[in-house]
Amino acid sequence: MNKQDYINGAESALLHTYNRFPLVIDHGDGVYLYDTDGKEYLDFAAGIAVQAFGYNNKEYNDALKAQIDKVMHTSNLYYNVPIMNAAKRVLNASQMNRVFFTNSGTEAIEGAIKAAKKYAYTRDGHAGHEIIAMNHSFHGRSIGALSVTGNKHYQEPFEPLLPGVKFADFNDLDSVKALINDKTCAIIFETVQGEGGIYPATEAFIKGVRALCDEHDILLILDEIQCGMGRTGEMFAWQHYGVKPDIMTSAKALGCGVPVGAFLMTERVAEKSLAPGDHGTTYGGNPFVGAAVDKVLEMMERDHITEHVKKVAPYLEKKLDELVAKYDFLTERRGMGLMQGVVCEKPVGQIAAKALEAGLIVITAGSNVLRFVPPLIIEEKDVDEMISRLESIL
Repeated sequence: MNKQDYINGAESALLHTYNRFPLVIDHGDGVYLYDTDGKEYLDFAAGIAVQAFGYNNKEYNDALKAQIDKVMHTSNLYYNVPIMNAAKRVLNASQMNRVFFTNSGTEAIEGAIKAAKKYAYTRDGHAGHEIIAMNHSFHGRSIGALSVTGNKHYQEPFEPLLPGVKFADFNDLDSVKALINDKTCAIIFETVQGEGGIYPATEAFIKGVRALCDEHDILLILDEIQCGMGRTGEMFAWQHYGVKPDIMTSAKALGCGVPVGAFLMTERVAEKSLAPGDHGTTYGGNPFVGAAVDKVLEMMERDHITEHVKKVAPYLEKKLDELVAKYDFLTERRGMGLMQGVVCEKPVGQIAAKALEAGLIVITAGSNVLRFVPPLIIEEKDVDEMISRLESIL
């Protein structure tokens, strides 16, 4: 079959919820992907910030193959060794106390919302609590996650959504203060907004929200699904600020391609929130994903991946800043570490499509931002190659 046959087959079989680029990926190696015609693409999207170690990493592959030969799934009616090892590693990396493994980032958000509501229910003896979320945020597509996603375009067809959610403005502490009342049980936001345009939290904002939460016994939920797992130069982006959430979510690079997410919490929250019968999952935390998470975190720790990000990210920032200075339709760069965005006055979707023709994969964030979330293993030479391919179409 040729490429168009594959595309036609997909369009006739799959539910049309994506406007996919005309690219049929066959395999990957390092920081490159290859299509069914054998064409090479430098990947600066990493499967939307998932493939931290790039593609075809032998150590990672061998760990998964070995687990497949042992057992892939047993359910949560029993214990299994890989997820115990994975739990120890993720708790050590986050300095949280308890973890629940899910199948996706969206499910991690669902669990975090439920934990916050149950905490307030246990404390107050009644339901009816409220959550403060942020405008222009993105937390997922399920009804619960969509309810705390600050984008009316995504929400309107599915209303009514979860009640009791109010929206403040990201990095505007006064807008958060104005929404707090005696029903507020949690404040949720991405430490670095992703889909909303690559906006890092300001130090004043995140520390101010943390103080508000401490003052009112409100739980701070930080969504680290995209910005976590070493991408910003710390294992989790909130570690840059010297704050700690009560609940946090993780996914994407947590499994480096294996579908897995997690929500983590402090012991204080765990003691007063989800108990047996309150939450569950058939697949979540099975031996196969446990082996993936265990190996990912082992490799990140051993290979000092956050130090590598701190080393190469300033070079990426410098090169993107030079692009912004050179082209008048590129107006701003923002981001942290290897999560960068460039604001563009030309249609970013068209630029991303043109980049494919030049053998470069980049994606967008919002309607006017080119997003750069490459594998964390990139080197300066990969940045140079990316800039060269991007400039060939700019």
